[in-house]
Amino acid sequence: MIQRIQTLYLIVIAALLAVTIFTPMAYFTDGTEEFTLNAFALKNAEGVAVQSTAYMGILLSMAGILPLIVVFLYKHRMLQMRLCVVEIVLLLGSAVMIGIYYYLSARVFSQLEFGAKGIHAGIVLPLVAIVFDVLAIRGIFKDEMLVRSLDRIR
Repeated sequence: MIQRIQTLYLIVIAALLAVTIFTPMAYFTDGTEEFTLNAFALKNAEGVAVQSTAYMGILLSMAGILPLIVVFLYKHRMLQMRLCVVEIVLLLGSAVMIGIYYYLSARVFSQLEFGAKGIHAGIVLPLVAIVFDVLAIRGIFKDEMLVRSLDRIR
């Protein structure tokens, strides 16, 4: 249901991960050519994939789809909380994979004489999504406690 605050948190998580998937996360230069680290590939300036990062892209895609599924499970709050915990695990895994791919790419480009590297905002968005996921779990838990307290009154 859209009127619940945790639904808005879950939609924000999906939006943050969509931005992460479709925008570059980091850039590397070797003096003459620039490479960008995206969710599914390390690409050169022409957009040709130099190295595949498909596992990271699949993990980010799964983490982006799961909150949209959780939104429609509003009648099953305990399942929602469990899936939000699974979402946190996926987000932590994707953050680790982003770090690994960034480290490996930076290591390759650091051996070059005129190499430079930098990050874009998309690299930290999975960590921001974890915060919203925790807020969504808190909202779902409050709903569950409210429903249980009303059952006691009857």
